[in-house]
Amino acid sequence: MLQTVIAKGKTELAEQDTSAVDQVRTPSSPSDLRITDLRIAVVGGGGWRWPIIKLETNQGLVGLGEVRDGASARYALMLKSRLLGENPCDIDRLFQKIKQFGGHGRLGGGVCGIEMALCDLAGKAYGVPAYMLAGGKYRDKVKVYSDTPSLKDPEEMGKALKGRMDRGFEFLKMDIGLWIASEFENGVINKKIAQESATLMHPFTGIQVTDYGISKMEEYVGTVRDIIGYEIPLASDHFGHMGVENAIRIGKALDRFTLAWYEDMIPWQFVDQWQALKAGVDTPVCTGEDIYLKEGFEPLVEARAISVAHPDLATSGGIIETKRIADYCRDAGIGVALHQAGSPVVAMANAHSAMAMENFIALEMHSVDNPWWNDLVEMVGQGGDIIKNGYVEVNDAPGLGLELNEEAIEEHLAKDSERRAAVYPKGAFEDTSEWDALDAHDRVWS
Repeated sequence: MLQTVIAKGKTELAEQDTSAVDQVRTPSSPSDLRITDLRIAVVGGGGWRWPIIKLETNQGLVGLGEVRDGASARYALMLKSRLLGENPCDIDRLFQKIKQFGGHGRLGGGVCGIEMALCDLAGKAYGVPAYMLAGGKYRDKVKVYSDTPSLKDPEEMGKALKGRMDRGFEFLKMDIGLWIASEFENGVINKKIAQESATLMHPFTGIQVTDYGISKMEEYVGTVRDIIGYEIPLASDHFGHMGVENAIRIGKALDRFTLAWYEDMIPWQFVDQWQALKAGVDTPVCTGEDIYLKEGFEPLVEARAISVAHPDLATSGGIIETKRIADYCRDAGIGVALHQAGSPVVAMANAHSAMAMENFIALEMHSVDNPWWNDLVEMVGQGGDIIKNGYVEVNDAPGLGLELNEEAIEEHLAKDSERRAAVYPKGAFEDTSEWDALDAHDRVWS
């Protein structure tokens, strides 16, 4: 745009590109900013549920956040009474105030969603992108890795991954699990338990993959590698619920395919088993998507039991806490990849945190095949899809750099489950005044 500048007693026309900043209202009184409301819209379809948060303020600014996929919107709603009247620019103080109400796995979703919205508001109030609140940027764009749905036929799987490469993705991931071996007779011991083990932790299932079953897994991965080659990193996930000894046997067999990492082969809680796994295979090992806060990562990092930390920002503590986790891992020589399976709101929160990480590897995207995922938001200062040629470009737009497309939100509200309809409002961002009053004494010390 053209802007008039007065210099040396005469008027000059100077061309200044401030479009990204100008498209967001940024009041100049952040010290007087106060939170006045919190509202929720649960978006999704099929098995996905994305509770999107709006934090409204007395100055008309709105902060966006998101409760983790699969978590309850109530995890955020219960925090409303603890936030009303507060200045959202006090990010750290408010985070310290509410973090006791989060926990590992989806339990962290409410706290983390609020933190994202606080960063969005503070960025808009001060006119800076959210990554500046986390310390500034190490890069101009964020590499994305594309998770790809499993296919039983390895040739079809390879072609699907090759299709991702043709779309510009430079990092891939696929599932390699005991489901491959279980297709064959004598491939898996205790196969019936495998179908019922979703809620049973790995060491307790008694499941084992036989040498024959492992050979079938090798054939599967080998076929995929023959199709996609070795120029692009290929990570692996969803191995199944089995003990560390079996995980090591599978890992040794697959080492020759030079995978980017073995993800979540065993539960993150068992640090000694992760030490054994890391020592027993030649491929990097990775975990962390269900760990809450930096303190949660400390046992694994102090033991040097992982090669790659894998926080999900919607569980790990939000934008700034996840940056702290990354710095801590960096000092231990451990890289960070980010797990993410939500809407564009949480995807951009991840991208801003990644911008501020020196040891960042790649950000996961689960919705690259969803035809309406990009429609949920409008990116400030840039057009087109959020992911372009395998990267997310993050400009200098204030906050998270996006605004909601209200019509698309309304169109894609999660309505598939009668059970969930009884819990959440049927519309988008409806009144939540029943959550306004604080009825608890929160102090945890005497």
